[in-house]
Amino acid sequence: MTQPAPSAQHNGPDKGTLAGPSDTPPPKPGGGMPALGLRLDVRILSLLGVLAALIVVGGITEPDAFLDTGNLQLILTQASVIGVVTVGMTFVIISGGIDLSVGAMVALASVWATTLATQEYGFAGIAFTAVIVGLAAGLVNGVLIAYGGMVPFIATLAMLASARGLALQITDGKTQIVTVDSVLDLGLPDSYILGIPPLVIMFAVVTVVGWLILNRTTFGRRTVAVGGNAEAARLAGIDVRRQRLYLYLLSGLCCGIAAFMLIVLAGSGQNTNGNLYELDAIAAAIIGGTLLSGGRGTIVGSVLGVLIFTTITNIFALNNLQSDVQQIAKGAIIVAAVLVQRRTMRGRET
Repeated sequence: MTQPAPSAQHNGPDKGTLAGPSDTPPPKPGGGMPALGLRLDVRILSLLGVLAALIVVGGITEPDAFLDTGNLQLILTQASVIGVVTVGMTFVIISGGIDLSVGAMVALASVWATTLATQEYGFAGIAFTAVIVGLAAGLVNGVLIAYGGMVPFIATLAMLASARGLALQITDGKTQIVTVDSVLDLGLPDSYILGIPPLVIMFAVVTVVGWLILNRTTFGRRTVAVGGNAEAARLAGIDVRRQRLYLYLLSGLCCGIAAFMLIVLAGSGQNTNGNLYELDAIAAAIIGGTLLSGGRGTIVGSVLGVLIFTTITNIFALNNLQSDVQQIAKGAIIVAAVLVQRRTMRGRET
């Protein structure tokens, strides 16, 4: 029997290869742009357009205050803390999970890292403790979900309650003031690099690393595969349980980093830190294009979502609008984003 030519034997992708978020769909006949890539570009451009419109609104309503360099630095700094949390949340949601405990983990890490005993070890002690506490809380979530078989909603809800309670117990309801000068100095203008606050640089680094992990590594491709179809991912050789454990560890790590950033920003640790961070992070990821059902999402979109929400809050504050109006506006944006997602998914199915 005649053997097929070598080129025919090796033509096409290897078995078991999984498409990741960075893979390019096959082009349409006639050289047209792939539909998925076009939708992605349109979504990112739309978010940039919304952000630009908000900047214009801020410049018109409060030109002197909004466009002031100090205010723009403040917007970026405030976006940095929740932005780091959102990067971790994006990975979890892409995998088909959810993490309702991120705000409570930030609170727990911040108060544990600002106790008198911890502050005796200086800058390194505070930073190390914040990260380790975040990782430990993420590990508990991951073990309960991946190996305990618990639904992510229930497991992280339990962690939310437990972490908040433990944070309250550590502080006894009191604010823990940071006395380590090297930590406080990071929040001062003298520490800015080319006019950029150090916290913004930390956020940028986390964003770039998150983008590279999601789009340029096997870990990112496995995350998308698990979120798209966990059973198919398992049959393709992916250890789904271990992948989910790693993802909640990643979320905990981001919370630990955010807790340290919040310590620098506030100069203290409080059991109320990170309040409603879980809602803000989920909302930012959703309007950034991450599907709640899993299988798709972008780090860039999530970051733009964070910047949009932070800019809205800043504009409302400058115009002396009440916080309840801000929450209504955020709710309307979330509903609009979900409706757009549903319409997009229906278009893909047809």
